[in-house]
Amino acid sequence: MSVRIIPIGDPTDASVPGSEIVWGLSSAPKIAPGGSRAVLGGKFLWVGQEKLYVRGVTYGTFRPGIDGSAFPSPRVVEQDFSLMSANGVNAVRTYTAPPHWVLEIALKCNLRVLVGMQGERHYAFLHEKKMVREIRKQVRSGVRTCADHPAVLGYLVANEIPASIVRWQGASAVEKFLKQLRDEVKEEDPEALVSYANYPSTEYLDLSFLDLVCFNVFLESQDKYDAYLARLQNLAGNRPLLVTEIGLDSHRNGEKAQSDCLDWQVRKAFAAGCAGAFVYAWTDEWHRGGEDVMDWDFGLTTRDRKPKLALGVVRKAFEEVPFVPQEAWPKISVVVCTFNGSRTIRDCLEGIGKLRYPNYETIVVDDGSRDGAGDIAAEYDVRLIRTENQGLSAARNVGWQSAAGEIVAYIDDDARPDPDWLTYLAAAFLKEDYAGVGGPNIPVPGDGNTANCVANSPGGPAHVLLSDCEAEHIPGCNMAFRRSWLEAIDGFDPQFRQAGDDVDICWRTRERGGKLGFSPAAMVWHHYRRTVRAYWKQQMGYGKAEAMLERKWPEKYNSGGYATWAGHIYVNGIFRSLSLSRGRIYQGTWGSAGYARLYQPAPNLLNSLPLTHEWQLTNLVLAALCVVSMFWGRLLGVLPVAIVAFFLSLVPAISAALKDRIPASTKGRFTRFRLRVLTGLLHLMQPLTRLWSRLVYSLMAGKVRRFPTISFPWPRMFQLWSEKWLDSTAVLLSLESVLRSGGAVVRRGGDYDRWDLEIRGGLFGGLRVYTVSENYGRGKYMLRLRSRPWFSVSGAGTTLLLMIACFGALLDHSVYAASILGPLSVMFGAITFRSAAVAVGAIHRALIKLDFERAL
Repeated sequence: MSVRIIPIGDPTDASVPGSEIVWGLSSAPKIAPGGSRAVLGGKFLWVGQEKLYVRGVTYGTFRPGIDGSAFPSPRVVEQDFSLMSANGVNAVRTYTAPPHWVLEIALKCNLRVLVGMQGERHYAFLHEKKMVREIRKQVRSGVRTCADHPAVLGYLVANEIPASIVRWQGASAVEKFLKQLRDEVKEEDPEALVSYANYPSTEYLDLSFLDLVCFNVFLESQDKYDAYLARLQNLAGNRPLLVTEIGLDSHRNGEKAQSDCLDWQVRKAFAAGCAGAFVYAWTDEWHRGGEDVMDWDFGLTTRDRKPKLALGVVRKAFEEVPFVPQEAWPKISVVVCTFNGSRTIRDCLEGIGKLRYPNYETIVVDDGSRDGAGDIAAEYDVRLIRTENQGLSAARNVGWQSAAGEIVAYIDDDARPDPDWLTYLAAAFLKEDYAGVGGPNIPVPGDGNTANCVANSPGGPAHVLLSDCEAEHIPGCNMAFRRSWLEAIDGFDPQFRQAGDDVDICWRTRERGGKLGFSPAAMVWHHYRRTVRAYWKQQMGYGKAEAMLERKWPEKYNSGGYATWAGHIYVNGIFRSLSLSRGRIYQGTWGSAGYARLYQPAPNLLNSLPLTHEWQLTNLVLAALCVVSMFWGRLLGVLPVAIVAFFLSLVPAISAALKDRIPASTKGRFTRFRLRVLTGLLHLMQPLTRLWSRLVYSLMAGKVRRFPTISFPWPRMFQLWSEKWLDSTAVLLSLESVLRSGGAVVRRGGDYDRWDLEIRGGLFGGLRVYTVSENYGRGKYMLRLRSRPWFSVSGAGTTLLLMIACFGALLDHSVYAASILGPLSVMFGAITFRSAAVAVGAIHRALIKLDFERAL
């Protein structure tokens, strides 16, 4: 058994459009004896059908009592817990495993307990196996006393293992130890949530095996606190983030400063999308290291339980989570574009109908569906617009043009929003002057194992972040824009009928000076492809869109035809480097850094080459040669090369498969192994599918191009005479404009390139242009232009390799082998030749328009 993960529920207090947002203590789920525990639901915790915002305080550690437990007497505990509950607290964090009577009092007072297991040590201990066994036994024993109790929120296996100890033991050893403690908890309480209370000095620990991300954060600067919470949200990915300690010492800073600090610490934690926050601590009473600590006063109450000023402030803040009620929230138009989406659109619209936002409308654009998707939409309280099938971008344009809201939020028909989705989007727009804001799209847990593998594979809807808050790209299944910005940039480009529209509009928005934001709590549940065939079809469509984007945005692509992003790409909520190493940990001289960082190295050739089109094509050719070796034995010498190339291709795929976080509900080692194998295969399949799609598009696009001329790809020189000085920059701008108006893919040379323009005619070739201005005196000026075709290594190399093999087979009288290799070499040669010839034809047509003459 394991942790249960549920999709979003239907909050009992969910409002209908037009009503007021109501958050507060009344919406907190009550604990019933034998009732449901909290479970994971994307970025938040849920109890039954209600979202649980954890409003907690820490409790302890105290001087051990008569019974040996580190808790006050039952009378004092009941008084404390009752006062907590009366002040809006719904959770308490302990630092030691509580006895059963403490849990019973918590249940009576409607408090959930985050149980600390004290697995940490402040001295090196992992090399002592006996001590490790004792700690594991202690953890197991503590869990046994709490297992299955309805008041248990979860377990923290340890708290803040000192950075010096982690540095001494090594990060991997500490991670392994914490995983062992996690396994001990699961053995005794399989359904429990398990985490570790980390802190900034060891944020680099890879704890992806834990259910929650928990951090203790003590920052007295609001800006730094905001920034660090945003960073933690990106480290958490699609898991809930709990701030397990915040506070300020009133002994040194005064009660007023403490209350002011806690006010913004609590509010900002929930506004940043945290699932909960624990104020450190309930009382000033604190026992540590065998003695009472008298010179630290972090409590909301004094040692004799008299309330401080901070208690009322925290209560008020807890009442208003996640946001302070506002009189006027901006009106938002939710737009759902559907084409044959009958399987999922009902779930989407039901989720939209339960949004807890006071001022929104829903528009469904039925883009010519033939499966009854529009009829399903008509059953709901939405504005339904039916159109002929014109493609996704045209449907999105109909949506924003019909919208009454100042913000237009797009969600796909196969996604379901979190009840507070619009609220977090609106909060991001109110906080910063963003042109657009996006959020995470989290796989629906019930879609099956294949969908989970697809979600962890490349090529899906992913956000690209320039920083922890600013995005370079937000995926179309969860994005919102100010209507004024959509109008200013003329909306979506209708040429993108199936995909690529979101990339294009993000690039155009940023080109016009707009900023894109990212809100980690503005989440939607997204149905990923549930079969390998569906994933293949999706990647085929994405490959075509990629080729179309390169044609429109050549400056965003390199010479190899790959999009260049300035930010980090997050797959399934997690940034994953291509590098196989874990990176370098910045810890400061002698481990003195207060905030450690993990710096990923740039991917080397071994990491990135197997993911390129060229490498995949090489593998296919080598595989073809191995097949032909059945007819011509001499080709068996290629087999070792093919095997080595294949295993190199497996390196990044295996690395990604091992990092895949398989749901804990998956039973059986063989099943988990099979899913990792499937994830690896999808990593191998995706670049091949994109390559095939782009190749097909490049061959078929010639039918619609406006420069059908194909010229022999040969270096040529052209010249342009004038009686006035010819500025090469002005001529290049004119040439670039003419080429692009003709539909050519033109890219400018960079700061370190000798060439000025590059025209791509296909995947395997193109042409580069060089210019120079000359002054002959007496009013004679000339601009000289040289064009040089180029062929990609993959295209030319594949052709040459096949030709050599074909001639070898003929010389060896292997007719069958030659009859296979010959047509293959001709096919690849023709495709490669055509790529350069199309580019040459394009430049010739453009130069004629600009009155260039052919140089002799």
